[in-house]
Amino acid sequence: MAQRVRYPDHIEPLVEFVEETTPDRIVAAAHDKLTAGTPVKEMLLASALAVVRSSDLPPGHHGGPLHPLCGLHAVRHIAARLSGEYAKMPVIQNVAVANKHIHSPAMGPYMLAEARTVSENDDVDATVKAFRTAVSRGVYNACDHYYLYLLEKLSPMQVLELLLEVGVPKNQLDDHYFLFPVFTWRALEYFGWDYAKYLGRAPVRYITRPTNPAMLMDVDELIRKHELLERDLRAKTGEDETAAITALADEIGRCNEFGEIPAMLARALGGGLSLEGAGEALSVGGSTLFLRSKTGNPMDVHINTGANTRRYLLRQPELSRRIKLQALLVWNTGPEVRMALPAHTQDALLEEIESLISRLPVGERLPTAGLASWRSTDEVKHAAALAQQYAENEYAPEALIDVLARIACRDNFTEMHAFKHHQATYEEFYATRPSLRWRHLVAAVQASAISHGRIQDVFDHAAEVMHF
Repeated sequence: MAQRVRYPDHIEPLVEFVEETTPDRIVAAAHDKLTAGTPVKEMLLASALAVVRSSDLPPGHHGGPLHPLCGLHAVRHIAARLSGEYAKMPVIQNVAVANKHIHSPAMGPYMLAEARTVSENDDVDATVKAFRTAVSRGVYNACDHYYLYLLEKLSPMQVLELLLEVGVPKNQLDDHYFLFPVFTWRALEYFGWDYAKYLGRAPVRYITRPTNPAMLMDVDELIRKHELLERDLRAKTGEDETAAITALADEIGRCNEFGEIPAMLARALGGGLSLEGAGEALSVGGSTLFLRSKTGNPMDVHINTGANTRRYLLRQPELSRRIKLQALLVWNTGPEVRMALPAHTQDALLEEIESLISRLPVGERLPTAGLASWRSTDEVKHAAALAQQYAENEYAPEALIDVLARIACRDNFTEMHAFKHHQATYEEFYATRPSLRWRHLVAAVQASAISHGRIQDVFDHAAEVMHF
C-alpha cells in the first residue's frame, strides 16, 4: 500500500502547517510564524515541500506545484533585498499560493507517495536509455523512479541535462517544460541537493507527460550549418564584445518575425561571438521587443525570464555545449514569448512611476476573453516612458528596483510571474554591461504596470495584519 512521503523531522511540522491551515487563515498564520522567528529559508522550504506533496498537476500548466516552485528563486532574493515588514511579503505570497493549490479541488486531494529507485541492472547508461524510452512513451511514473536512481549516481547538473533533453524541445509547445526544471534547480541550489529527491519529482513528472511530438530539426540544422559544435567557441564575454553585442541586441529588437532570431544568434556565434555574449544580446534584444509590444497579459513575461534562465545555463560548466545551444536557439518558440515627457527629479520620477502604476485601470478581473487577447493601456506605455526618462537621467537603479519589488509584493493574480519577472530583470540588469542594462528596468516598469492590481487580496489581508 502506498504511503505518502514523510519529510525530515525538523521540517515536517512546518510542512503540515502549510498543508493544514485553511486558506482564510494562511496569511495571518504565516505572518505570525515569520514574526515569531521562523527563518525565511525554512518557511519557503516548507511551502515547496507542502505543495509538491499535496497538490497535483492538472492538465495545462497553471496549477499544482509548478508556479510556487518556479517562484522560489525570485522570492528568496526579493525578500532578502527588502526591509522591515515588506521583507515578509514575498514569502507570505509564496506560502499563500502553495496553500491555495493544496486546497483547490482542481488539484487535490493528492498525495506524493514514497517511491523506490528503479534501475536497469544497476547500470547508469542502461537506466538513462530506459528513462529516454519511458519519455518517448509518456510513461511518467517510470521516469519518476528512474530519476530517483539517477539522482544517486549522477551530479545534479548531469541530471538537469537529462531533463533538458526533454524540456528544451517541448519549449515549442509550452515554455514551462523548459522553465520548470531550471527554476526548480535554482531553488535546490538554495535549499540543498538533499531535497532534490522530493522537489525534483514534480518537474520530472510534468515534463515527461505525453505530448505532441516536439523536434529540433531547424535548430540542429543551424548548429550544423555554422559548425557550432566543431569550432572552438568562446565561452566568456568581455568588454571587447560590446559593439558586437549591441549590434546583435539591436537587430533582435528590430525584428518583426521571432522566427528570424535563431539564425541571428547562430550567425553571430559562428562569427566569433561568445556564448555569454549571445545570451546577453538575446536578453537585451528581448527587453526591446517587450517594450515594443502592446500586450496587456501579465503572464507574458517569459521574454525576460526565458532569457534569464538561459544565461544561467550558459554559466554551467557541466552542461554540454549542445544543450546550451539548443536552449538558446529555441527561446523564440515559447508561446508566452510570442507576444516626449516633462523633466523630473529622481524622487519625483519614482513617486510618479509608483503612483501611476497604483492608479492604472485594472480592467476585467475575471475576463471572458483569453489572456492572450489582453492589450495594454496607454497609461502602461506612459509608465515605461517615465522609466526611460529615469534611465536617461542616470538616476540610482537601486531606488527604482526597490519600488518595483514593493509593487511585485502586492500581486497574487499572476501565480508568482510578477516575482519571477522582477527577479529576472534585476539579475539581467546587473549581468548586462552598463551601456545596455537600462532596457531591462524600463521593461520591468512596463511589466509591473501590466500586472498590478488585478487581484491582490493576499496583500490586502497582509496589510491589515502587518499594518502597512
